[in-house]
Amino acid sequence: MSGDTDRQPSGEMTLAFTLAAIERFADPATVFAEAREWSRSVGIVANDADAVAAFVDEHGLRHDFDVGEADKWLAMERIRESTATPRHVFVGASVEDRRIADQLGWEYRTPEEVAEKADWALAGGDSDGKTGLVARLKDALPGV
Repeated sequence: MSGDTDRQPSGEMTLAFTLAAIERFADPATVFAEAREWSRSVGIVANDADAVAAFVDEHGLRHDFDVGEADKWLAMERIRESTATPRHVFVGASVEDRRIADQLGWEYRTPEEVAEKADWALAGGDSDGKTGLVARLKDALPGV
């Protein structure tokens, strides 16, 4: 984990993305940079450590999780045990990801939910930078 806890005592969250989830954002570097303003640790987990390393390198990200060759389940368990933050948020993109979060005590969010809340653009999303699916659903379903 990162040594930023002394520098950013206000970071009350550990934020983990699956590789599939972070790939949904138009600008992963902006997502990481802005998330660091309110998160103590930010990183990516996947069943393929080489794919995570390649993505981190490609986008110039500072990735706080060193979980080696652990699969998502084991990585999320290790991260949860080694981070002392009040909140642990897992941004995933599958039913399995939701199951991992539920079983290991993480708050689960979808890329669409966090994009809307943080005003991050999704790749191939609407031109106004808002999350496409959620905004369209709210427009189509009055009262939601």
